[in-house]
Amino acid sequence: MKVIRWLDENIEKVILVFFSIIMVAVIFLQVVMRQFGGSLSWSEELARYCFIWMIYIGISLGVKEQKHVRIDAILFLLKEKGKMILLFIANLFFMAFAIFVIIYGYEVAHQLLQFGQKSPANQIPMGFIYMATPVGMGLTLIRLIQNQVKLVQSFLGKGKNNNGKEIYF
Repeated sequence: MKVIRWLDENIEKVILVFFSIIMVAVIFLQVVMRQFGGSLSWSEELARYCFIWMIYIGISLGVKEQKHVRIDAILFLLKEKGKMILLFIANLFFMAFAIFVIIYGYEVAHQLLQFGQKSPANQIPMGFIYMATPVGMGLTLIRLIQNQVKLVQSFLGKGKNNNGKEIYF
């Protein structure tokens, strides 16, 4: 259970740190090589693909930590229960969008894997690059479901932590 809890709390951070390290190291190496009159043909492509993966995994982390930008002017007009209901409905729309993106993102990635298309410099199958979309949105969907559970618990008065504060707000 400790491993699962640790993964639940840190999986996005680990993936983001991994891709950040690769991206920074490759770009740094490219800068150093340019200073010595050389250049790496594959570095910018690899950095770009790491960045793409970071974007989609970052969406999931943003949902998990409730850090996404949203217009919450209406939320200020509502009381706690009204806020919870509105957030619940908004999350349902976000979940529907995530499911849509997962389905069609997977179809595109799967087709590219079947075609065997590879990136020009690194020869990475392009299906793996495009797989960032369904994987990232899959993690986002999991985080949205977790948020919905917390909202329902808070709405029912069962969403308290050890300090007696509500989990969601």
